[in-house]
Amino acid sequence: MKEATRARLAKRYDEEIRPALQKQLGVKSRMAVPRLEKIVINVGLGEATQNPKLVDQAVTEIGRIAGQRPVVTRARKAIANFKLREKMPIGVAATLRRDRMYEFLDRLIHVALPRVRDFRGVSPRGFDGRGNYTLGLREQVIFPEIDLDKVEKVIGMSITLVTTAEDDEQGRALLDALGIPFRS
Repeated sequence: MKEATRARLAKRYDEEIRPALQKQLGVKSRMAVPRLEKIVINVGLGEATQNPKLVDQAVTEIGRIAGQRPVVTRARKAIANFKLREKMPIGVAATLRRDRMYEFLDRLIHVALPRVRDFRGVSPRGFDGRGNYTLGLREQVIFPEIDLDKVEKVIGMSITLVTTAEDDEQGRALLDALGIPFRS
């Protein structure tokens, strides 16, 4: 890949973070150092059963945030109590990889998270036991790509950072090095 088009955080990972993590974790091979594999942005729209326009709004907004068109997730089975039929659209998801992933993470850390009201850092308890981390955001309007005037409904989302780390300790070391602001 051309150096000029390389994401800033990806370049920093290769040049600074990876060697530092290799030393810190005591890993012999460069390739065994944990790295970010993908970022999954997921929005659940339970209210979409009553208002199908919410799905269209979520697709455009998550598309702007992610920089690529998200996939509409559909119900696998019908649940009468929730007025939900099979294959009804109930959410939106986007999977980011490579440079797009690093650019999104950079924007999340330096632009979006500081705009959260009363922000004191993200919870360190979002790890899944395998080194992956999930954080929830209550509103999409913290991203600068979203025009406040066009927002019909504030929607929350979960962002999962999938890593190649073997455990939570390695995952935490990687995310700390990338600049995720954990609460102390």
